[in-house]
Amino acid sequence: MKRFLLACLLLAATFAAPAFAEGQFKVLVVAIPNRYHHDYAVVAKPQFEQMAQRHAFDMDWSWNTSPFDGDLSKYAAIVLLNTPGDELKGAQRTALESYVRAGGGVVAVHRALIFNPPGEWPWFEKLVGRTFRIHPMVQTATVRVDDPAFPAAFGLPARWIWTDEWYEFGEPLLPGLRTVLSVDERSYDPTRIWPGQTARGMGADHPVAWHHAYDGGRVFATALGHTPALYEDRLYLEHLYGGLWWAATGKGIEAAARDSR
Repeated sequence: MKRFLLACLLLAATFAAPAFAEGQFKVLVVAIPNRYHHDYAVVAKPQFEQMAQRHAFDMDWSWNTSPFDGDLSKYAAIVLLNTPGDELKGAQRTALESYVRAGGGVVAVHRALIFNPPGEWPWFEKLVGRTFRIHPMVQTATVRVDDPAFPAAFGLPARWIWTDEWYEFGEPLLPGLRTVLSVDERSYDPTRIWPGQTARGMGADHPVAWHHAYDGGRVFATALGHTPALYEDRLYLEHLYGGLWWAATGKGIEAAARDSR
């Protein structure tokens, strides 16, 4: 009798499991190794898998752009993890544009903020929001939280010591960009760069993460994430998930603003 009851319980658990396994939303992470960013992906993949388990969302991981040849509508957000827009070609670009216009979310991480050659796909450059100029050598610096009411900043201290490539950008390509994090250029040397190159920094206003609404969708961009070891850092992963959660759902901002009143 006990064996019969145990078998019934196991059978019930088997049929019930799919319902509990369904995530609250589904995400596509595209991580294409490139010249300067290749080792990061093998470190980041298991961390994203744990993130998906911890936060109960479903995830597809891709090493190439083939998902853009299929149906993107099943994804609440697409993470371009060190994957720039120039990896997409032809109809794949049209697919991303249609996805965003239908309300999809995009998270652009580090190398995804650089598009080559500039001006070839203006829509994508506006999606990112700023045009990359140059970066000095990797250095430790102080990151400031400028928008504590945005989910990508919830887990961060007001001042954060971080080591990365400090991308420099041109002026915003469109209005409405909200800076989440900025770097204090007084805490590192913006001119420390390789022979033959020149970097001068951006001055007092040097954003490194921002968000905005764009063409019907939501976009979170962060310039942080060059070194593979960074993808094992708890605070950085909280930063990424906060931006991903907002891009996928649009949630977090209103609650934070209400609580602050």
